[in-house]
Amino acid sequence: MEALEFSINGRLIRERDASPNTTLLAYLRGPLGLTGTKEGCAEGDCGACTCVVADPVTASFRAVNSCLVLLPMVHGKQVFTVEGLADRGALHPAQKAMSEHLGSQCGYCTPGIVMSLFEATYRTDLDEAWKLDDQLCGNLCRCTGYRPIREALVEVAGTRPNDRFSRLLAAPAEVEKAGLAYQAQGERFATPTSLSELFGVLEREPDAVLVAGGTDLGLEVTKRFRRFPSLVSLEGLAELRHIEVGTERVRIGAGVRLSDLESAVRSVLPPVERMLRFFGSRQIKHRATVGGNLCTASPIGDLAPILLALDADVVIAGPLGEKRLPLSKFFTGYRKTAVGRGEVLVAVEVPRPDPADRVVAYKVSKRQELDISTVSAGLFVRLDTERRVSIARFGFGGMAATPSRAAHTEAAAIGQIFDESLMKALGETLDRDFTPIDDHRGSAWYRRRVAKNLLLGFFHETSRAAAPRLEHRPTATVCAEVLPWK
Repeated sequence: MEALEFSINGRLIRERDASPNTTLLAYLRGPLGLTGTKEGCAEGDCGACTCVVADPVTASFRAVNSCLVLLPMVHGKQVFTVEGLADRGALHPAQKAMSEHLGSQCGYCTPGIVMSLFEATYRTDLDEAWKLDDQLCGNLCRCTGYRPIREALVEVAGTRPNDRFSRLLAAPAEVEKAGLAYQAQGERFATPTSLSELFGVLEREPDAVLVAGGTDLGLEVTKRFRRFPSLVSLEGLAELRHIEVGTERVRIGAGVRLSDLESAVRSVLPPVERMLRFFGSRQIKHRATVGGNLCTASPIGDLAPILLALDADVVIAGPLGEKRLPLSKFFTGYRKTAVGRGEVLVAVEVPRPDPADRVVAYKVSKRQELDISTVSAGLFVRLDTERRVSIARFGFGGMAATPSRAAHTEAAAIGQIFDESLMKALGETLDRDFTPIDDHRGSAWYRRRVAKNLLLGFFHETSRAAAPRLEHRPTATVCAEVLPWK
């Protein structure tokens, strides 16, 4: 029987008995006795369980929610917890900064925050103020207040000291390169390394559940206490992690992590990057994938509306080959997709918008950071020389059982002059496209009102003489005062 192999704080672990449904958090706090990593919410919201995984491909550290990471997912990886940062009694700069800036009171959230600061210490891309807010948006603190924590972050962010961690990133020690076929306690976890191998596994185990980043599936384990008899991970499929930027289209592998997508498409698909800023925490985006977000088929998924507006196609592969279809036909019902038994989503292809096109992504939620959408939208229009709409695509989430385009509203826009009166009229047409429901995130009336206002806001935002400056969220005074690049 194959063993799991990984390292925790430099200590090599070989595990043969743990259930594949065990979370990394449970393993750290249980068998290893590393109780510095805390459980706060068990759903990836609070950040108390934050650990860091070394990524040899990008030579970077990635903060993750250990409550949502299943133990086999760290096979072949190096994991660091708060206990592993100090060097022979000397605090790591992230720990020292938190202490000196008085960033801790009750202390329960502190280890997770320290690990987010640890990741920030070695980042090479902290070139804008909003990225500091993004670094901490996945860590909640209920008693200290965030100013001293931000001050600690500003002190260490991007400093990259010449220490053992920097040397590790320069020459990472790989624990194991191969895939995985792990079995324990009557449960199985496989990580194939090619599509042909994947199809073979699915043929032998047709009832196996596919898992990508695990941010959704992890909730099934921690909140609904499900145990999956057979799991097949897509993380070993390098062919699903590529982004190919062409002159007309961008092909995005289904296994691309959202944090990688965010940085890769900023100049070629700005509306997608804008949505990803508000998608979730850095910890979540380090695990969640493009394919996973689409294949959950959530009616309030954040990526689908803007991809619908951009007229994206999806590529699905199976033992008999590939098939391509518009994303608008991908969602076949509530939480259902066109991916058949034994098939897998392999890529999303997105046409690059013309610089003159007007396209914006919106997300409306109760909080700016790390929240589930009430309504999300991707809005696209192309105008002719007389400012008449020649193409209109309006994708919405939170308005129906699936992410959907507003077909009647799009048709009503064609040939009309793009102005405020048109958008007000189109807002009324939306009632023909959607019949939203009441739930705890918003009433049907509220969702309709928000959707109409987004159409109107879309006109005003895209009609300004100069493009508005995109603010990720209000930036703390401390960031503006002492950012090292200011």
